[in-house]
Amino acid sequence: MQGRSRLPTPLLTLFAPVLVVLAVAGCAGHKPPAPPIKGLPDRVELNSVPFFRGDTEQGASMALASALSQQGVIITPGLLDKSLHLPGGEDRLQASLAATAQAYGMVVYPLQDDLPALFTQVAAGYPVLLRYTQGSIWTSPRYALLVGYDRYKQHVLLRSGNERRKLMDFASFSSAWKDAGHWAVLVQKPGQLPANVDRQRWLKAANDLGQAGQEQAASQATRALSGQ
Repeated sequence: MQGRSRLPTPLLTLFAPVLVVLAVAGCAGHKPPAPPIKGLPDRVELNSVPFFRGDTEQGASMALASALSQQGVIITPGLLDKSLHLPGGEDRLQASLAATAQAYGMVVYPLQDDLPALFTQVAAGYPVLLRYTQGSIWTSPRYALLVGYDRYKQHVLLRSGNERRKLMDFASFSSAWKDAGHWAVLVQKPGQLPANVDRQRWLKAANDLGQAGQEQAASQATRALSGQ
């Protein structure tokens, strides 16, 4: 019976380092899934969240228009530029985004600075409005909506700029979000409580809504919490 051919010993010695490198590379190409988050599905994508294409003024108008449209507001990014003080008001966009959402009667609810907090809301059906940095050498802040994640592939899905489904791996996204100050909020109707709502944070957001001149909406948000 004919045996299998084998490389001569000198050739095996010569190619051994190459074989080791290839083996390591093959293992590196298959990352293990991220640890499960208790109570959350492994994959979520909110396909119905509207998308407005555009990459100007840090994408703020497009991201907020998507968030408001998701809540039933008939809006386009161009209608938001004035209230966001764009162009020219890029340095105060965080405050302008909150104030503009409140002007439409929405509760702006801040989230904790960790991925499970974001994923919990996405899994409940709520897109997250957030800021992250873009670029490697010259970085700039960008505003986007988090609309999905995949624990097995270890990536998040964003509505960002000109990309309806921008993919970022967990590590890159976490770093970019941290560099932009971990800012992330929900834009909610007053009667629409977030998942695992923090009472004090919701009441503070409702009070901010009232201070913005939306007393009736603020009262509704407070009653929603009372009826939990």
